[in-house]
Amino acid sequence: MLDFVVCVSGIYVCFLTWSTLQERVTTATYGADHQRFRFTIILNLLQALAASLVGFIYIKVIQRQPMLQMTGHRWKRFFQVAFLNSIASPFGYMALRYINYPTMTLAKTCKMVPVMLMNKVLYRRHYPTHKYAVVAMITLGVSGFMLFKSSSKSKKEATENSLYGLVLVLINLAIDGAVNSTQDQVFSEDKKITGQHMMCLMNLCSSILMSLWLLNPFNPELSDAANFLYSHPRAMVDIGMFAICGAMGQCFVFYTLANFGSLTLTTVTVTRKFLTILISVFYNGHKLNVRQWSAAGLVFSGISLDVYMKQMAKQAVIQAVDAKKPVSPELKEEIEEDIDEDGPIESHEIPEIAALRSGVTIKDRPSPAGTARRRRMVDVAAS
Repeated sequence: MLDFVVCVSGIYVCFLTWSTLQERVTTATYGADHQRFRFTIILNLLQALAASLVGFIYIKVIQRQPMLQMTGHRWKRFFQVAFLNSIASPFGYMALRYINYPTMTLAKTCKMVPVMLMNKVLYRRHYPTHKYAVVAMITLGVSGFMLFKSSSKSKKEATENSLYGLVLVLINLAIDGAVNSTQDQVFSEDKKITGQHMMCLMNLCSSILMSLWLLNPFNPELSDAANFLYSHPRAMVDIGMFAICGAMGQCFVFYTLANFGSLTLTTVTVTRKFLTILISVFYNGHKLNVRQWSAAGLVFSGISLDVYMKQMAKQAVIQAVDAKKPVSPELKEEIEEDIDEDGPIESHEIPEIAALRSGVTIKDRPSPAGTARRRRMVDVAAS
């Protein structure tokens, strides 16, 4: 019980602090001259360095495992993921110049919408009825949140929720989807790579790529950022805490996933996002009217419905695995869709998922790890 409290508290403290600092660093002004920190590559570099270092410590100290033996092919694949990851974040930061933080947080819950749309259009994939209901609720909620702006807003406030900002968020989500797909391919090619390896080495490669970009003699961003931080030391503290909180939060995510399953992690994540909006509204003075709150509630109701239906799928898989019966094609397809939506890191290490993908019925499970692995396997439907 103590481990659970520590994990949940760690996720809340780290990521709520991280989101508050992210909004402050990207939107607030510093110093008497009221300057904003606009150097997104520097922000990404510091965050990647912190994540790589913390990931390394997690592997060596907490897991007490040796580091992955690197080959030329592995370096190539990690750099591919790192490149996509490095170009995704700047779009999210740029979006904050045009939309406020609650809007961006809410918009980023729409990740499953483009995934389902593209799979439906390009691959003619079919989804359970509840998936369409969830997408409809999320889409209507986000659209309502945008359309129900108070008519008394100033021109500056109206600009915050511009269409341009949402386009930037959608680009960010699209590239994130490419990152997830590439990670999935890396994991399927090389079974020795774990999620912790991905965290450490992807961020290391991202740091190398961004450092090369910043050291380009024709790029003044590094010197300009150094001058800004020298003139505004408060910004240096905020950025440092931002990077550390993000990296530490990932460690709590991995530990929670490994010990309590992805359903618990998803529940914590959903509530954390809602708390992020609340903190942003009350701490930074964003004004939301009743209709916007209702729209936000519709979005989180849709997400909650999705989590509940995944829990039902989880129970069905538990019964099938325990009875040593084949999983129905419909349930198998639903689990695969959930994995595709949410990314591979949570599921790639679980042997039973590989069995489901290959159509092999689970015959035996090693003990005592079998129970834990079974729980993690069925929990992936809610990841």
